[in-house]
Amino acid sequence: MKKRILSCVLAGLLATTFLVGCGGKTATKPAAGKTFIFAQGADPRGLDPAFVDDGESAKVMCNIYEGLVAYGDDNTEIKPCLAESWDVSQDGKEYTFHLKKGVKFHDGTDFNADAVVKSVERQLPPKATEDMPYASFTFAGVKSVQAVDANTVKFTLEAPNTPFLSNLAMTLAAPIVSPTALEKNKGNLNEAPVGTGPFKFVSWQKGEKVTLEKNNDYWGEKAKLDKVVIKITKENSVRASELMTGSIDAMDGLDPSDVDKLKEKNMTIFSKPGMNINYMAFNCDRAPFNDPKLREALSYAIDRKELVQFLYQGYADPAKTMLPNFIAGYKDNVAAYEYNPEKAKQMLKELGKENLQIKMITYSNPRPYNTVGGQKLAEAIQNYFSKVGVTASIDVYQWTEYKAKTKQGEGDIKFYGWNGDNGDADNFLSLLDSKEIASSLNVARYSNPEVDALLAKGKTIPNGAERNSIYGSLQDIAAKDAPWVNISYAKSMAASSPKVKNFSIHPTGSAFFKNVDKE
Repeated sequence: MKKRILSCVLAGLLATTFLVGCGGKTATKPAAGKTFIFAQGADPRGLDPAFVDDGESAKVMCNIYEGLVAYGDDNTEIKPCLAESWDVSQDGKEYTFHLKKGVKFHDGTDFNADAVVKSVERQLPPKATEDMPYASFTFAGVKSVQAVDANTVKFTLEAPNTPFLSNLAMTLAAPIVSPTALEKNKGNLNEAPVGTGPFKFVSWQKGEKVTLEKNNDYWGEKAKLDKVVIKITKENSVRASELMTGSIDAMDGLDPSDVDKLKEKNMTIFSKPGMNINYMAFNCDRAPFNDPKLREALSYAIDRKELVQFLYQGYADPAKTMLPNFIAGYKDNVAAYEYNPEKAKQMLKELGKENLQIKMITYSNPRPYNTVGGQKLAEAIQNYFSKVGVTASIDVYQWTEYKAKTKQGEGDIKFYGWNGDNGDADNFLSLLDSKEIASSLNVARYSNPEVDALLAKGKTIPNGAERNSIYGSLQDIAAKDAPWVNISYAKSMAASSPKVKNFSIHPTGSAFFKNVDKE
């Protein structure tokens, strides 16, 4: 991603009047009132929805920006947001959105059809750039977006696209940004986000915190909090200690080993089945893992049931396919690889890879799908590999650097995961689309024309048995080709002070603060 390297400057004597954010961005200090401090494990990668693809960024951005449509408070059902209503043509290729009137962006710019067009068109060819990771996914097949009038926008698609509305509710790529701010900041709002949401951006002190304030001019029900601080605390245990001592109000990335201690202190524990997958990806586009038989051999070397129980202590379940079992299209009888180290050894011998040496890369911080962090997971896998004669080194990077390394194709094996954006099977399975290698969503750099064809067909079929059958076939192919080792589905875990009301983690992994209150 193209980023300016900017430093954060303390305002010193001016601190009583102003807060200064990264890049010299200055904003007024939030008014005194209810302050809510939420701790997460890593910095956002950026705060422009067109240029990021990670959960840490999304947890901040979902409170600043809004899209034409939104999800329900605790589900992925579609409801109106900046669009009051919409019409879909009989052939499924035209979506016409009727926009809310009187809405303003945080900088005072009017929200209208032109703003929607500018927000979307920058992510469509020929304007889209390689550092827009979600553009090709969110707006796949969009031929054009045009302002019919000031309050009406029409999207024209190349073909029917069943998940299109669900994609438009995502926090990545889909939210509408201020056209004035885009022009002012040369088309990139990573350091100066301006949306229409219930909170406005104040400052970002890299590695420390992001500060938001209540949008008193919000078009909908106003937030109950006056100020939100998203604090960056890398270690799970440190966040848990901060919660117990009262220095923060809520946290995510809860380590299972901290749950009992938090309960003893009367903290509120949030735990629900997570819409996620924790996986290990082989680098499929080069030796040695361009050979599916070698990928298969190492898949037999890992005892996923033992691994998941040891690391996550009952707060995650072994993963059979890429899809959680509550997502429509999940196939229960997919042939998953069971633990069989002797078979792994035999296959390695047949392949002439008895003394294989490989490089694994991973991330240092906890993730919603892997609460113990990437290093512990990699070390556990390293141990399994050693039992079948494979020597694996591990390089560990902080999250932002790790994302860059994976995009560059570093490592023979990478540890990754996915928090579903919209509850649709396509959102998970498209991670194997060869078109997404360039965007970095296809971390395994896997390519199979049959998979690509099934994905394209699945988008055009209405929800139901036929569509589910397509995705079932796709899961069978993925099991056979083994671009990933599916490790676990994590429970969505978080914790908050008993003084906090209405705090939760959305199924998409985002944390919406509009309805949160605090005694």
